[in-house]
Amino acid sequence: MYWLDGLAKMGGMTTSPQSPATAERELCGLVNGLAQQIAHHVRTRAITLGLTEAQATALREMTGPMTMRELADRMSCEPSNATFVVDKLQGLGLVERRAHPTDRRARHLVLTPEGKSLREQLLALLAQDSPLAGLTPQEQRVLQDLLARAITGP
Repeated sequence: MYWLDGLAKMGGMTTSPQSPATAERELCGLVNGLAQQIAHHVRTRAITLGLTEAQATALREMTGPMTMRELADRMSCEPSNATFVVDKLQGLGLVERRAHPTDRRARHLVLTPEGKSLREQLLALLAQDSPLAGLTPQEQRVLQDLLARAITGP
């Protein structure tokens, strides 16, 4: 995990001028490191509920009825991967596929009462010792805004 070594060398913050290439490499390493920490956090919490990381991610992202494509986008995966995960969640009685209210070709994914309950338990577990817990709510919003700008571009 070179990003952790880089962070330790920087003392958590870069203080000297550096080339744009070096700054970008270090920033990418830190973003990747945070993503790895978040994935590990989700994975360890999911296991306590008898879920896989992908199943926990799907439950976390199901904030309301949505299509498979919407869920796949939120999970940052291909729809076929989301379908596999939803099939498993449906088999566990946590998700139902229902007719879409406006599109005959699409299906809505909806949490069952058991799915809603498990999602609440998951969200509570994910809030415990989160990799982002060291940031204030304001710092989290700033980080969210900066990452959103980096993703969408200028």
